[in-house]
Amino acid sequence: MARKSAPDDLLAPLTLAVGQEELLLDRAVAQVVAAARAADPDTDVRDVAPGALQPGSLAELTTPSLFAERKVIVIRAAQDLGADSVKEVKAYLDSPVEEVIMVLVHAGGVKGKGLLDAGRKAGGREVACPKLTKAGERIAFVRGEFKNLGRSASPEACQALLDALGGDLRELAAACSQLTSDVEGTIDERVVARYYSGRAEATGFEVADFAVTGRAAEALERLRWALAVGQPPTGITYALAAGVRGIGRLATADRSMRPGDLARELGMPPWKVDRVRQQMRGWTGDGVATALTAIALADAAVKGGSDDPAYALERAVVAVARAARSGARQY
Repeated sequence: MARKSAPDDLLAPLTLAVGQEELLLDRAVAQVVAAARAADPDTDVRDVAPGALQPGSLAELTTPSLFAERKVIVIRAAQDLGADSVKEVKAYLDSPVEEVIMVLVHAGGVKGKGLLDAGRKAGGREVACPKLTKAGERIAFVRGEFKNLGRSASPEACQALLDALGGDLRELAAACSQLTSDVEGTIDERVVARYYSGRAEATGFEVADFAVTGRAAEALERLRWALAVGQPPTGITYALAAGVRGIGRLATADRSMRPGDLARELGMPPWKVDRVRQQMRGWTGDGVATALTAIALADAAVKGGSDDPAYALERAVVAVARAARSGARQY
């Protein structure tokens, strides 16, 4: 495997996904998994959570199956592996197993650089997943999303979307997907304003604000009113998802950062950071995961997966409100 793999070889024995942009890292992993399953539908995928790779477990993960199906081994946060695990991964890279694809997800930087260097020396295919911190990079990302979805959007629409949502790539990608599925023709600034500003902020985001603070009755009242005045159901699921994700992002941010730096890091105005900090009370990590799952189900329902999208939205609102006060261990 010392010969360097081609950048477009998704079935290369080793892929290095390097950077700190979670959406791009997840996409790099998903592309490898999809390619492997396209080549072999019975591919066995093992996605190892950060810190879950224990000394000795790599040999078990990479042992060929009796049925000889392809394997994909994804090792998250490789920069945080312990010394013994790093030694085992390096030894594996010197003698990889046939029909096993390894994906090392690494943050880059100095920490764990020895393992990253070993992967490069072994000829691993590398995918750069850097944080997009500049406005021009984020605009280019939005344009690329619309292009990949086979749609055209005006420069003003891309800028309006960025202004409305901030710099979180997951939210921007979700918004691009929703707009392309719900709107025909070229996406312009008026379309973005209709979905993500004005009436949408006065309805969908009010539903979300009540739901993420555990006020189910008020949230359901606002939801019914929003549907009655014609707000797109996808705008409501977006608002719910944005509210819950904001709580998760702020909860995991570096609390030693100054308010201004924190707002820039999260892509939120300072006033929104303060509001999300108040909304965090009562939330747990498990609650965030539960709420996002419920919202994803509702989003699928309102896009044609259910005969009663209003009921699906109501269930999501109740699930979010319950998650907001579900556990004793708070963020």
